[in-house]
Amino acid sequence: MRFNKGPRIPRNPKLDWGGNFAHMLGLSVNAPVFEDMMRLYLVLHCDHEGGNVSAFTCHVVNSALSDLYYSVSAGLNGLAGPLHGLANQECLKFVLWILDRFSGVPDDEQIKEECWETLESGRVIPGYGHAVLRVTDPRFIALSEFGLKHFKEDEVLQLVNRLYKIVPGVLKEHGKAKSPWPNVDAGSGALLYHYGMSEFEYYTVLFAVSRSMGMCAQAVISRAMLEPITRPKSVETGWLKAQVSES
Repeated sequence: MRFNKGPRIPRNPKLDWGGNFAHMLGLSVNAPVFEDMMRLYLVLHCDHEGGNVSAFTCHVVNSALSDLYYSVSAGLNGLAGPLHGLANQECLKFVLWILDRFSGVPDDEQIKEECWETLESGRVIPGYGHAVLRVTDPRFIALSEFGLKHFKEDEVLQLVNRLYKIVPGVLKEHGKAKSPWPNVDAGSGALLYHYGMSEFEYYTVLFAVSRSMGMCAQAVISRAMLEPITRPKSVETGWLKAQVSES
């Protein structure tokens, strides 16, 4: 409805959750492979340890014994931020911008120069330098391997993997990133784009459909364990002044 794609497509009772979601998107693609990709995508984005913005927000609201709908809605509001759920869009836009600038996949030296130019202008390389991860995100690897298995000739995927080989070295040399490795957002958009999903605004919806499952599962477990309400730690003004003076 949002993108004038026509009437909604009824579900197929013979398909599972991920397969039905792929079917109801109505894309003219290799259905079995696209369904497998969507199953992988939805499972990988369900949750990771609960410390991310969306999952943690849902946990906090749920800890007040709010209705599950309200708890998940709160989490999804956090998901809409550009540093969280919108990140894969920014990563894909960066990749497409490079492809457009060089009229195809540039060579390694051109990629390296582009990365340095990006960093020296005060910008970041989207999808790299995660605040928590200190290794390559295994979800990035899983999605990359799927793409290489099914459409390795795709230029967007090729550039994503070339960046993976070059960007960590550049970031290590640059020295300011806490981690030089990619997270899932660095490659997830490439798969969606390959299968014809060019409406970037919808990418966060896919993230939300998946993340909701993880948030609901954790909410149920929290209730079952009778976890108390979640409260942030409070400190006195004197403590803040002491921290400032020490720094």
